Amino acid sequence: MLALLWTVLPTIDGSPDSDPAPVFLLGLVVGAFVLTGAFSHLRRVRLIAGHIDGGTLANRQRRQIEVPFEAGEAFDLLDAAIRELPRSEEIESARDSLQIRAKVRRPDTYGRRPWGRYNPLNWFGTPRNQILATVTPGDDSGSVTLVCEPESGAWSDWFRVDDGTNLENAEAISRAITRRVAERRRNERAVSARTATDKELAVAKLNLLHAQVEPHFLYNTLASAQYLTRTDAARADEMLGHLIQYLRRSLPRTEDALSSLGEELERAQAYLEILRIRMGPRLAVQIDVPESLRETALPPMMLQTLVENAIKHGLEPRSGGGTVWILARRDGERVAVTVADDGEGFGSQPSGTGIGLKNVRERLRLVYGDEASLAVVANFPNGVAATLSVPAAFHRESRHG
Repeated sequence: MLALLWTVLPTIDGSPDSDPAPVFLLGLVVGAFVLTGAFSHLRRVRLIAGHIDGGTLANRQRRQIEVPFEAGEAFDLLDAAIRELPRSEEIESARDSLQIRAKVRRPDTYGRRPWGRYNPLNWFGTPRNQILATVTPGDDSGSVTLVCEPESGAWSDWFRVDDGTNLENAEAISRAITRRVAERRRNERAVSARTATDKELAVAKLNLLHAQVEPHFLYNTLASAQYLTRTDAARADEMLGHLIQYLRRSLPRTEDALSSLGEELERAQAYLEILRIRMGPRLAVQIDVPESLRETALPPMMLQTLVENAIKHGLEPRSGGGTVWILARRDGERVAVTVADDGEGFGSQPSGTGIGLKNVRERLRLVYGDEASLAVVANFPNGVAATLSVPAAFHRESRHG
């Protein structure tokens, strides 16, 4: 074709006759470079993709990648994948428009270019590729559109191939996104597994606590009942009745369903009545829990833990004893249950480890999340007040973890 054009064009001196041989020779040389480049491109694409078709052979590659994260997270994954691409440069990242542009220097896939600057194919195009990537927001997901192409007009594709470098870039970015999504999923599964394990441990601890009756309390109560059978049979009978009620409420449940404020109050009352018989006038008890709040869902043993703390760390160390109050009030959508005493308070020498209150807080977190809390403050003028705040409408059928 070049020779034909040469023969019809006038020469510089106006003569219509011209020798087409130089142009013909140049055409042959260019054609040879095009053919050898195309052959190399063909073989390299086969090595990269494992097969050859119109999609893999093209200089310009397009990918549509669905990312199961919201658009912002998908954009962050895409941006990181492009920045880690070898030879990437001039990266322009616009998070608001969810768009990324980048240049990628094209490697010399076969070492130094044959013939260097004398290769006619090197006169077309530039030694770089470019990337255009956008994220389209969806419902809790992001759709990535990825375009990898030479940094030159489409007309250059007739003369020069990219040796599969844009195919490599598109596949590399796709793999990087897939790897990051898989890593994120693995991390989520690991966190979920740790959370499940923590919940199982917490439930196991709670069940152990639920099934456990403190040996000293049981021994002392039985010893007191034995003594009273010889001195005051009526009071011994009363103590054993309260002990039976306490033990009945302390039996482990067959399921991990929540208890109720009323059920937990019965256990606490049985415990306190036993102590009233043992401690005599040194212990006073005041309970103010409206009937309407007794169905409030409450994890087992929580109220009991607070009552035991009030006795052990507040009143028993005090020679004159004192009073334990159990109060419940509704405040909007929450119910506050308070156990208070007028015992030694925070100023006394600590006799406990704090594990009981720590377990209560952890149990509240596992059951209610951020919807429940435990506050422990000084009572006026003496003692400590511990208040559980739980949702009023929480269902008793809810499970722990």
